[in-house]
Amino acid sequence: MIEFSLQNKDLSVMRGGRCVYKIYTGAELFRVGYGKNSYSMTRGSFTIKEKTFVDKPLSVKKIVVNGSVAELTMTEGKAILTASGNRIYAEFQGLGAYNRMIFSIPATADEHIYGTGETFSEFDLRGQKVNVWVAEHQNAKMISKKYLKIKFGIDISDKKHKFSDYETYYAQPTFLSSKKYYFHSQTSARCEFDFRNPDFHTLKIDSIDNFCIGFGDTFEDTVSDLSEILGRQPELPDWVYDGAILGIQGGTEIMMNKVRTCLDRGMKVAGVWIQDWEGRRITAFGKQLMWNWEWDRELYPGLDKAIEELKEKNIRVMGYCNPFLAIEKPLYKEASEKGYCVKDKEGKDYYVTITTFPAAMVDFTNPDAWEWLKNVIKKNMIDFGLSGWMADFGEYLPTDCVLYSGEDPELVHNTWPARWAQLNREAIEESGRLGDIMFFTRAGHSATPRYSTMMWNGDNHVDFSLDNGLPSVIPAMLSLTCSGYGLSHSDIGGYTTFGKMRRSEELYMRWCEMNAFSPLMRSHEGNNPDLNAQFDASDEVLSHQTKMAQIHTLLKPYIKDAVRYNAEKGVGVVRPLFFYYDEEKAYEESYEYLLGRDILVAPVIKKGASLRQVYLPGDEWIELSTGRELKGGLYAVEAPVGKIPVYYRKNADESLHSIMNKIREVY
Repeated sequence: MIEFSLQNKDLSVMRGGRCVYKIYTGAELFRVGYGKNSYSMTRGSFTIKEKTFVDKPLSVKKIVVNGSVAELTMTEGKAILTASGNRIYAEFQGLGAYNRMIFSIPATADEHIYGTGETFSEFDLRGQKVNVWVAEHQNAKMISKKYLKIKFGIDISDKKHKFSDYETYYAQPTFLSSKKYYFHSQTSARCEFDFRNPDFHTLKIDSIDNFCIGFGDTFEDTVSDLSEILGRQPELPDWVYDGAILGIQGGTEIMMNKVRTCLDRGMKVAGVWIQDWEGRRITAFGKQLMWNWEWDRELYPGLDKAIEELKEKNIRVMGYCNPFLAIEKPLYKEASEKGYCVKDKEGKDYYVTITTFPAAMVDFTNPDAWEWLKNVIKKNMIDFGLSGWMADFGEYLPTDCVLYSGEDPELVHNTWPARWAQLNREAIEESGRLGDIMFFTRAGHSATPRYSTMMWNGDNHVDFSLDNGLPSVIPAMLSLTCSGYGLSHSDIGGYTTFGKMRRSEELYMRWCEMNAFSPLMRSHEGNNPDLNAQFDASDEVLSHQTKMAQIHTLLKPYIKDAVRYNAEKGVGVVRPLFFYYDEEKAYEESYEYLLGRDILVAPVIKKGASLRQVYLPGDEWIELSTGRELKGGLYAVEAPVGKIPVYYRKNADESLHSIMNKIREVY
């Protein structure tokens, strides 16, 4: 419990008899100011420039404590601190003339920092400066550098850009400390979190907003408390665990033939994900989609009957949608005539360019537009028979647009993906189908954990690169867990192909075996399917997919329990090793993870590798492939394709031992 103690005019914040923070009368506590940002957006990537007009220090003049409330009178305005359980809430009065706040939190040189949404290139953010702003993960600077290297055939798998080059789909003003506390701001504005100083963390927020700091005795306690504030994801539908969800596109006949091939091989198939159910467009980027959210009868003749046929085989069909509308198609015409689209400053529909083509965006701040798009999803997707979909995008709201509500788009931008998740969630709930239908999102902010039912890690490259390929989805999942979002997965095989980059059979199989040990096992054909190895690329790949789908199905009761625990406690299914092991290596480990409490997964993340160095924290472990018992330590492990290094705790429940023994037989 947090308590306040006032001694000699100075405030001590106490927890468990220990002072966790001290505020001195006369000391500078905050800096406030007034500034203006300018934004330039290109395909969802942002260049941001800032000009500050006022920068003013605020010192504490007087502190008054009344039970669980501490009132701090500053040289201008007040800060009201409220203790509630293991949390401290901070709110501000009399600072309405400002839109900038800067303050510091004490740090130690040995501290580690995680979270701020979803990070791909780094897991531990100590030593980094983070820009908390929702954007495309792959910006123009990164792609141009990578393209030049790929063009000339340079292997860049082990190379990274500077951290400042990165953006992220899911940005959240939240971080978790290895000292078992979290910080969360209620702002929707851009933030800069600077973790480079060994003695303090500097937090800059482009608004005057309340924040909360929470403490826990364990990491489970800490993230559970955070998720209580943010909201938690419901349990997934039961059918999603019953095998692989196969990414297939190209039409009804192709879909059904591929499913039959897999079933003939004995593959466990939970679902089919057809992203082009609404049609496709061929562009210089590849086979993209026609963003008109209704069944394309020409590409998918008889799809309604095929959905019923597959459902009789306990196979569900999933689709795709996003907040844009194709300007060539009927839904856009209807939305435009009704004034439902985001406008530019001239009052025209704001066209946003995505890869190679423009599209309009539905205005979520217009209540009629909100209901209209929600009803499109209800009628054209749910009533049609789809059991879920990818709810893509959410990052592209321009800061120079005009919204129906009159809100400042700069302050709405970060909230846009959460509003998109909310719209999808309402469509499912109002149809009475929550628990049977799920959707997965890629972009997010603070309200996303409350509304989204599943994240996926976005458009990763079809390679082994640390910053964009297979390895990058591991810190991405772990950072989401540390940010209070507990359900995530990735496209098997990645998505983005350009230049000479191609998805190899090896990459597909390595990604497939990793995703067998994840909350959801779903493949993607990618933006250029004909250039990429798919699950049926060869007999070897198809056999591998079949085996891994069987393993994922055998894990069903274990993963279901972990998903239920996340729904009840807000502790993610994919967890970092340091949650349970207070070892320096555990705090630094970015490419291994715990699936639930008792399974440790060490995916092979290097091209051509047949060995994997595995770190096992201090415990008693059983190696899945051999059954041998191991203590904590570093091990060089043989890891040919199909033998992903996986370990489980000897002290785990007997039910897990039984599951793993069955999986060992499949191995």
